[in-house]
Amino acid sequence: MRSRSSLAVLFAVLAAFTLFAPPAQAAPTTLTAADFRLSESAYNPVISRLDGLLTVTGVSAVLDSANRTGTACNPGATGQVAAFCWNSGDDGTTDWYPQGISTTADAYGSGQYDGRTALFASWYYAGSGTNKGVRVSFVDYSNTSTPHYRHVLLVEPYTDSAGQPDFRPVTVHAGGIFTYGYFLYVADTSGGFRAFDLRHIWAVKTGDSTAIGRQSDGSYQAFDYAYVLPQALTFTDSTTNGVTQLRFSAASLDRTSSPDSVIVPEYNADGTGTRVVRFPIDYTDRKFLASADGYTHATEAYQVNIASMQGATAINGKFFVSASAGSSTRGSLYTFTASSGPAKHAGVFPIGNEDLSYRGPQNQLWTLTEYPGNRSVVAIDPTGF
Repeated sequence: MRSRSSLAVLFAVLAAFTLFAPPAQAAPTTLTAADFRLSESAYNPVISRLDGLLTVTGVSAVLDSANRTGTACNPGATGQVAAFCWNSGDDGTTDWYPQGISTTADAYGSGQYDGRTALFASWYYAGSGTNKGVRVSFVDYSNTSTPHYRHVLLVEPYTDSAGQPDFRPVTVHAGGIFTYGYFLYVADTSGGFRAFDLRHIWAVKTGDSTAIGRQSDGSYQAFDYAYVLPQALTFTDSTTNGVTQLRFSAASLDRTSSPDSVIVPEYNADGTGTRVVRFPIDYTDRKFLASADGYTHATEAYQVNIASMQGATAINGKFFVSASAGSSTRGSLYTFTASSGPAKHAGVFPIGNEDLSYRGPQNQLWTLTEYPGNRSVVAIDPTGF
């Protein structure tokens, strides 16, 4: 039998542990998912006109023409299984900031697009002068340590005042991207999604870093980028029943759900009221899955109150969230399910972590970092979280 003094010490220790232990995280608040919805636009008719004027190419051609080489690096993520860094110019530029990430494992379950293994990264323009919008790095991942890559400019085709087919830059933040079949989807913070058709990549004239669209001589340019990828569709968001509009801060594809689905987190620096929402997507036409009323309604929605969410995805029902902490502190990974969490795993990611993408065949959870001089693309094994 324990002595009274021993029991007193034990109770004191337990009381102290209870006092100073981190508070248990409450389960996320389940919201009415159907209140979040998307509506699909018509396919952009100007694409077919520009097909007749420009050289139409594809993903393989862009990868084959890669004109930059990444570098081997070790960002030091917890559970790191793969990584590379951009070349010195892209690592240090303050004109462009990387945000979204996807892989060919999103595009097709086989993990390849036209027999190629690739990664995709979106960058938004932050330089001076004309807003150049968004570029996407097409990364040939056949060489995993020092991959070759090329930037492609995203454009929106339109008909100009003279009736000529033209295109302009896409001026969104591009905080999240995913490929699905032949579409590259880009999150539009206050608008929903924009879909770009990978079957219609166009080669354009180079030589002028200030020129965009149709020129006086009838040629087309894109700020000296050799290829452009056109916007084909929009999926505009709205809500019902007075629900606050969702901020589409990032996006990822979940191939482990049935049907396939898209995860959207929203950013807020202090986390007040932040939400994570799931939308269904249709593998037969590679577009969001509409209900009888013509809208795509979310199938899951949670209030999680996580600060500074930069990316989120789900794997077999567990949600993974990338949360940043400024330019001098490592980023964190949060995990939660419908009935538990969020649990914080502090310091898992390098400083400046952004979007997430799950590369299923390799069981790799990818992110990328944004700050100049300290940029990396890195994958971790999600199994331990």
